Amino acid sequence: MRTSLRRRGRGLSAALCAAAAALALVALPAGAQAADPDAQARKKAPAVTAAGVPDRPAPGPSPDPALPVHALAPADSPVDNPLKGFARFYQPGGNQNAGYPHSLTWAYFGLSEVMNSASNCGSYNWSVLDSALQEIAQAGHQAAIRFYMEYPGGTGTHPANAIPPCFDGKVANRENTYWGTTSPDYDSPYLRTALKDFIAAFGARYDGDPRLGYIHLGLVGLWGEWHTWPYDTDTAGDSYPNYMPTDANGAELINAYNNAFKKTRLEVRYPESAGGAANSLPAIGYHDDSFCYREGSPAAGVTLPVSMGGAPWAQLQKAVEQGVENKWTTASMGGEVRPEIQSTAFADWPGGTGSVDNMKACIELEHTTWKINERSGEYAAADPKVAAAVRLMGYDLGVKNAYFQNTAQGSTKVGVQISNNGVAPFYYPWEVSLGLKDADGNLVKSWKTSWDLRKVMPLKIRAFPDWGVGSDPTYLDYGRPYYFDATVDLSTVNAGEYQLVMKAKNPLEDVSSAAKKLRFANAGQQADGWLDLGDMNVGAGQGSDPKSYEAEAAGNTLTGGAVTADCAGCSGGAKVGYLGNGATLTFNGVDGGSGGTRTVTVHYATATARSATVRANNGTAQTVQFGPTADWWTTSTATVQLNLQAGTGNSVTIANPSGWAPDIDRITVS
Repeated sequence: MRTSLRRRGRGLSAALCAAAAALALVALPAGAQAADPDAQARKKAPAVTAAGVPDRPAPGPSPDPALPVHALAPADSPVDNPLKGFARFYQPGGNQNAGYPHSLTWAYFGLSEVMNSASNCGSYNWSVLDSALQEIAQAGHQAAIRFYMEYPGGTGTHPANAIPPCFDGKVANRENTYWGTTSPDYDSPYLRTALKDFIAAFGARYDGDPRLGYIHLGLVGLWGEWHTWPYDTDTAGDSYPNYMPTDANGAELINAYNNAFKKTRLEVRYPESAGGAANSLPAIGYHDDSFCYREGSPAAGVTLPVSMGGAPWAQLQKAVEQGVENKWTTASMGGEVRPEIQSTAFADWPGGTGSVDNMKACIELEHTTWKINERSGEYAAADPKVAAAVRLMGYDLGVKNAYFQNTAQGSTKVGVQISNNGVAPFYYPWEVSLGLKDADGNLVKSWKTSWDLRKVMPLKIRAFPDWGVGSDPTYLDYGRPYYFDATVDLSTVNAGEYQLVMKAKNPLEDVSSAAKKLRFANAGQQADGWLDLGDMNVGAGQGSDPKSYEAEAAGNTLTGGAVTADCAGCSGGAKVGYLGNGATLTFNGVDGGSGGTRTVTVHYATATARSATVRANNGTAQTVQFGPTADWWTTSTATVQLNLQAGTGNSVTIANPSGWAPDIDRITVS
């Protein structure tokens, strides 16, 4: 929390960056060391209430045993993967891609630049934000941003006093003589209403905007950082009054952000902000803007907890005290590498020395996804220490195995098993597609899937000493390689040899051709974002759709308690349910063509994972696993290879002798 050394130079640094000068650092003014904003916290440190070891996520679906396994070779992932790693400051007209490779750009905006009407607080001019987001996107980056109302010295391009002019005469102002800024009355009902209206409008316009990666809640305090030091809540050891809003009033703003933004990731400065109002909101993460710095005499870390030599006011100490050290499982962890150490932060990787704390421990325990790091522009692009740190940050996804038939036609299933060697999940539901490329590398066919990369959790997590599960460092098993599969239709693909590929699409690609592609840690990763899963031969006889058979058709045979039921999401508006535990469904009159092995795709619905046996004629029954669908009316598919006789005299029976089977919509045969 003691950020005053760095903050004195922030306004200077932004201006100097525009002139390509080094980051300016200015010493604390006289007396600032004595005016410790956390003296009270040290005197009355609360008892540790760590959340402890998080529950390990349940394993995902098992790979389909009917599909051949194709192992994929690993490789280092790129250091400029989207939404992770370093962010540099936005400079209008500047080269956003200068310096160490990165995919994020950080930008501040004064609230008065958007709320610039003197007569109407409900009037918003978004041009300053739109202009910046568009320029950042054209460089291929996502933006991380914050709005503020008071910024000592301004940024050089944004005002120092950004209190909206419509507050004049309606909201009282106070002077922060230490920093030379004006603080509005954050408890003013007029101000609170105006800010909540602004947040609602902000969300209505920008929630889910692909140009945005992260939003710091901002608005309150110096630099929008939710503190007004030394005019803060600690009034016991100084003569400064408290300019911060009450916890209840601060919580109103946090809840307003949580209501306005359902897609774009949010971060607030401290776990204890507004009395910990964000701690119960799974989508709001934290923003450690003094990352991995050591200060004071004797030196103490301001990120790591007390159990690892940190100060009582350290970011992770506060997280432990609030019981939110595992918030990373649902929300992103951002911030800034403390400017005093940016040029040397990774020189002693994986540890640290002097003012640099144990950098690897900081990343692993905070589960850091991204950090502002202006001086990363000075790093050598091939520095292996920096690369190791960046790859560890956030997600680091690699496909361990692909599962598919080497030769296929009609409907066929494709699966992948994805591992995460980073410290955090991927936080966005980006669309994942499968595709086929021809010998010239042209994409000839693609299929969207319902795969959700957010399910792929880190394989290992580092234990806090506070958890008492072993000496430091102790690493615990957490995530697992996660299996996804989907059925694709090859019926319109010409016979021949193809490259089966997969891609997680950055939605920024719809805005900017320069958008950074999400790339996997595999040797087969291609620059266009497509990952090579292996070669597939598409068999002859294409050009006609697979034959479909409805479960509720009159010619089928139902036994036991199996019944036909309405199903709005099913083909034909009906399905057969209550299968299993002796009840069976037999499809009669199934066409086997000229006979031989055919792909039978079972279209089903089940709100819980179930299994069933599938048998053709009097052949051997095969057990098929059916993953859960969204509800009992949303369908998914599973495939099985069955040997059918020539002609239309085949039967396909679905059963489960010892448990419940899923509800069946139809089957297709190809």
